[in-house]
Amino acid sequence: MTDYLLYCRAGYEADVAAEIDDKLAKKGGYGFAKLIKNKGFLRYSLQSKSALPHIDLPHIDNLIFARQKLHILKDLSFDDTQDRILSILTALDALDLPMFGDVYLEYADTEEGRTIAKFCKKFTVPLRSALRKHARLTKKENSKKPYLHLFFEQSGHCVLAYSNAEDRNSDFLGIRRLKFPHDAPSRSTLKLEEAISLFYTNDQQAQLFNKGMTAVDLGACPGGWTYQLVSRGLKVEAVDNGAIAESLISTGMVKHYALDGFAYRPQDGHVDWLVCDMIEKPDKVAELMLQWLKNNWASATIFNLKLPMKKRYQTVDMLISKINNELHQDSGVILKAKHLYHNRDEVTVTIIKNAALFELT
Repeated sequence: MTDYLLYCRAGYEADVAAEIDDKLAKKGGYGFAKLIKNKGFLRYSLQSKSALPHIDLPHIDNLIFARQKLHILKDLSFDDTQDRILSILTALDALDLPMFGDVYLEYADTEEGRTIAKFCKKFTVPLRSALRKHARLTKKENSKKPYLHLFFEQSGHCVLAYSNAEDRNSDFLGIRRLKFPHDAPSRSTLKLEEAISLFYTNDQQAQLFNKGMTAVDLGACPGGWTYQLVSRGLKVEAVDNGAIAESLISTGMVKHYALDGFAYRPQDGHVDWLVCDMIEKPDKVAELMLQWLKNNWASATIFNLKLPMKKRYQTVDMLISKINNELHQDSGVILKAKHLYHNRDEVTVTIIKNAALFELT
């Protein structure tokens, strides 16, 4: 049995468990989750079958609803809270572990969890110093090594865990925090910025978004997503019955079309990118994105699927499976999906119909 700790948005613990259960079952594996609703994390115990080859939980990049995936080492309670460092060092000595590349002291992304944030920040410096002194931590951060994580629900107890270099979210708490651009017309701009930065490396972004490319933004008002595209040099057809920020129109890179997003077609028959953040039922949006890709009106897309109150994972999985089945005959299709930090009740999906066009294969 292998135990994992996973972080997520509060209220989505059951969705993480449902996703892992489903994906493990498809590989012949199984396990069970321990969770409490609205805690912002859960434990998952992976059960082993001797007749099966080793099965691990899906890679963190392939989990839609999980922000971080950690291997649990042990639970650690501090009888003497004045000497937590000694307790941690003693526990690590007993486990006979290799040197770590960094250490994170973390907590749940909830109001309750954030009450421990000040303690974690204060405790990080002396703990890091002690770990280095006892050769448990590299002198400088080394991202190629495992990271040590101490997850605190309260100052007197933590979960000792680690993450592997090739299978972790490198952001603290698994959250990509971004600064809101002062000249952006709405905070929704952070959704697209997070999606682009999370789904694609810097080198890939340079290929995928560059000056001279074209895009359509469906449901663009007031222009938060259009802003991200324009800032990367793309010319945008912004489609919405609502107004688009004049600051975007004045760039000369944006043309506004006050039309229905479901009936709109690209002015020249094709664009490089289609983006969509319309408040519509997820099945309607998924069908619309498929229509654009199958008709070659766009080469790639980033869009949001608004989630129902119940069976959220099942809804997203059904729609992604449908998209994959519809596009399976096309070579080089890339599809990724994630419940982003700057999203609430929606999942962001990106699809590149032919990755060879963008030199990604």
